[in-house]
Amino acid sequence: MRLGYACMNTELKTVFRTVRLATAEAEGTSKIKELTLVNLQTTLDILRWNLENDIYFYRASSTIIPLSTHPVNDWVWWEDPDVQQITSVIRELVETHGMRVSMHPGQYTVLNSPKPDVVRKSVEDLEYHDRLIALMGGNDLIVHTGGAYGDKEAAKQRFAENYALLSNSIKRRLRLENDDKTFTIRDVLAVNKMCGVPICFDIHHHNCNNDGKPVDFAEILATWEGVGTPKIHISTGKEGFTDLRHHDIVSEEDFNELLILLGDTDADIMFEAKMKEQSVLPFVRLLKERQNSNTEII
Repeated sequence: MRLGYACMNTELKTVFRTVRLATAEAEGTSKIKELTLVNLQTTLDILRWNLENDIYFYRASSTIIPLSTHPVNDWVWWEDPDVQQITSVIRELVETHGMRVSMHPGQYTVLNSPKPDVVRKSVEDLEYHDRLIALMGGNDLIVHTGGAYGDKEAAKQRFAENYALLSNSIKRRLRLENDDKTFTIRDVLAVNKMCGVPICFDIHHHNCNNDGKPVDFAEILATWEGVGTPKIHISTGKEGFTDLRHHDIVSEEDFNELLILLGDTDADIMFEAKMKEQSVLPFVRLLKERQNSNTEII
């Protein structure tokens, strides 16, 4: 079981650099490249820190390459020797130590939109993420189903149809997450039946949005057969069990609830908490203590 967190490291005080469109237009892609290399070095620094602290799961920032899909960025970055050099170092670190790296394209990546231009831009964004995560030795691209657009069943079908049009490389990495307002775990399992996309289970989203139906974890696990270790998201509501806002930390109660659900099943757990790595460290220690205790008993 690998525990992880998303993007920023509070102890390192990391910042991922971006650039204004006007600056990029004035200075050209050389500025975008300069900031990309800084962001990749930041990513490497975080992964090295994670390794030192027994954190083997990390969600890389989607903003590593500024203006990644904007027309102003005509730089073929994935073929740039400087980018390839630092990403090869990242990839070697990830592969050598069995780390898991994921990415989560943003809210404007909507595969089930009824607007062809939105779908086209979503595919472009997925192609960007796929190229980058492949260079870094990563595993997963997490997306939500999108909007219901007044007809949830048609929206689910549209996601499956557009998923079928993606490249095989993107399909190998794409995972579908249940959300906290519209598409329940049962909804995304229905989409899986249509197109085979593995399901990334978010337990807090399920607690907030479940239509009164319990989770069938065996059915979720089945979507990962032949794919790899299941990926799960956990968070704690800021002011209550079903508060959609994330707390600074994950509570031990919520973590234990997930462990009970998992049973003997291996899974990698992404903490979505404002304190980032600081929210994960207590549970890394907790799992170590439990493993040591079990070893002593045996």
